Amino acid sequence: MTIHYRIAAHSPQAHLFKVVVSVSQPDPAGQVFWLPSWIPGSYLIREFARHVVSVSAISNGQPVKIEKSGKMHWKVAPTHAPLELTLLVYAYDLSVRGAYLDQSRGFFNGTGVFPAVAGQEYAACELTVERPSGKEFSRWGIATSLPHAETQDGGGWLCLARNYDDLIDHPVEIGCFARVQFRACGVPHEIVISGRHDADLKRLKKDIKAICEAQIRFFGEPAPFERYLFLTLAVREGYGGLEHRASTALICSRNDLPLAHETGTKPGYRQFLGLVSHEYFHAWNVKRIKPAAFAPYVLEQEAHTRLLWAFEGITSYYDDLMLLRAGLISEQEYLDQIAQAMTSVQRTPGRLIQSLEDASLDAWIKHYRPDENSPNSQISYYVKGALAALCLDLTIRRQTAGCKSLDDVMRALWQRFGLNFDEHGKGIDEREWESLAQEVTGLDLSGFFDNALRSTNELPLVELLAQFGIESQLRVASGASDKGGWQDSPAKPSNSLGIRTATDNGLLKLTHVLAGGAAQSAGLSANDFLLAIDGLRVTASNLETLLAGKPAGERRQIVAFRRDELMYFDVHPQVAEADTWGLRIKDGEAACNHVRAAWLSGE
Repeated sequence: MTIHYRIAAHSPQAHLFKVVVSVSQPDPAGQVFWLPSWIPGSYLIREFARHVVSVSAISNGQPVKIEKSGKMHWKVAPTHAPLELTLLVYAYDLSVRGAYLDQSRGFFNGTGVFPAVAGQEYAACELTVERPSGKEFSRWGIATSLPHAETQDGGGWLCLARNYDDLIDHPVEIGCFARVQFRACGVPHEIVISGRHDADLKRLKKDIKAICEAQIRFFGEPAPFERYLFLTLAVREGYGGLEHRASTALICSRNDLPLAHETGTKPGYRQFLGLVSHEYFHAWNVKRIKPAAFAPYVLEQEAHTRLLWAFEGITSYYDDLMLLRAGLISEQEYLDQIAQAMTSVQRTPGRLIQSLEDASLDAWIKHYRPDENSPNSQISYYVKGALAALCLDLTIRRQTAGCKSLDDVMRALWQRFGLNFDEHGKGIDEREWESLAQEVTGLDLSGFFDNALRSTNELPLVELLAQFGIESQLRVASGASDKGGWQDSPAKPSNSLGIRTATDNGLLKLTHVLAGGAAQSAGLSANDFLLAIDGLRVTASNLETLLAGKPAGERRQIVAFRRDELMYFDVHPQVAEADTWGLRIKDGEAACNHVRAAWLSGE
């Protein structure tokens, strides 16, 4: 029995897909269809059913009654003949999570457009993707990691999926796009870039191939997929990615992509390569090595786990490390990336409030729903999780004299859980990850895990890095754009209000008021607009200068708008805290060279 799906660009100018589902043997008691509430890899209830504009059903050429039986469920009246369900789906989400359609391109994740046939989710699926009619669409192609071929009439493409879970785990891009192909460890890979850009495709091919080969060899050949696809959308400003079993959907700023005349690695391109590395690593760590809560995915409701630090945090640790191991960044550039992560955590008061395990468990209600108080109340399981992974790696290496590492733990996880996941379908229980790490390394790591995952204590980064010949520097920020890194001549402490700002319609808006800062003590709040300090107009460019006009602690009068009300505040700026980290290899530490080289190279 096979479920047949068909998707067509019903009205590109209105951003409407038409989706038809054909069921040869519907439930005689009345067939139920349902759409997922969330997409794996993005832990927020997104209610994809809200984009459904209309639903209808026919059987034997006659309309069949259909009713909404829940927020994401439809039930069709009983019929003993084949059944056809038709939906119109609004698609104007430019992110990597949803569906998009206009006259220039189409993109969709199956979670947002394909309803499951209740009770037949394990049936094989055929998908026909129709090319829009009209001369202007004649050059449109398709890019997807689903097995596919052009239909006999040339009007589209036929794609095959083993079951519904397989169908929705391969995003599809249709349109005109740049395409470059390569092999990594013998496996076909493809990079597709949609949107306007002038990217140096040869350099992209070379650099991304190096990342892929480093990661395949890390876990061991062969790769767990027959081919792999990087679907990339280039826009004016954007950043993000979402992993899938044999592909990833990426969005980036077109200016971050390398140009033919560029020889160095600009920060934006380094960030893009880190994103590529991160999503590719997920092909092993979360798509096949899974927490038990995701095996299988329950897409009708939240799937809570305390292990997101391990799947997102550890992946975030390895994404930049793999750039170094692939020869794409230098050791100092890698240390700068660690320093920036340390700085990000240091500047987040929520690190003293929320543990990594709680951050993982609360992802559904906090991480993906940030507000003006988020820095004060929570921590990122991505960023702090990456630093916890770094500490774990260095701890294992130090306590085993370099005989074991986090690399060994990841490979053991792969062998035990990931390699044959399609056969056993078993995920990792909440404490099983820690047990396996201790089994592989022969160490009692319970104290480490209690401190790093279940407390809000500071991570022992400085001490551990020092044992690998790396010197740490904690200093004040040199300005608003200072994200971290070593400075030979650190700036002198300045005055601080304890705020984060953005320019909004020419005015300086408080986006966050940090706990314990002068602004919070004075009663300023997020979303206030700063107008003046001591009678002088304040802007993003002169804020630091105005604050430096008097010694810390002296009273300053701030005038601000809160909504449409003019308010006055007496503020006593504080001396800026040292919250910015820098790292560098310490001179004269020859004894550390070997252990550091083994860590950074993975050899």
